Amino acid sequence: MTIPIIAAVAGAMLIILQAVLMILVGMHRVRNRVSLGTGDDPALERKVRRHGNLAENAALFIVMLALAEMTVVPNNVIRIIAIIFVLGRIFHAIALSTAAGSHGSAPGKLFPIFRAIGAFSTFGSFMALGLYILAGVF
Repeated sequence: MTIPIIAAVAGAMLIILQAVLMILVGMHRVRNRVSLGTGDDPALERKVRRHGNLAENAALFIVMLALAEMTVVPNNVIRIIAIIFVLGRIFHAIALSTAAGSHGSAPGKLFPIFRAIGAFSTFGSFMALGLYILAGVF
């Protein structure tokens, strides 16, 4: 069994991104005196959503990436999947920084495209890991 170095590096990048997003939510809350919820503040809602979205996806991804790295998936495949996921999460966080990316309420196509890239890269990474592990085990 190998130590999951690729998963550790990807996890380190994601936890740094998570910390940055967390601080941005906290600073917005302090600046606008919103302790709980979003206080009908669309900018705070976007910040909370991008922080939460990363949190709900990154943990499961890193666990499965580490299991894949320690078992049946080749390291070059692990690297590619990890890069796609991390870049996708960065694109998604950038997209949810704007009204266009998060609510589609402002004109522009770039940020909705970033959001789609983030969503599809997350989905694709999850499916690739799951299928590789199942194929290798069976």
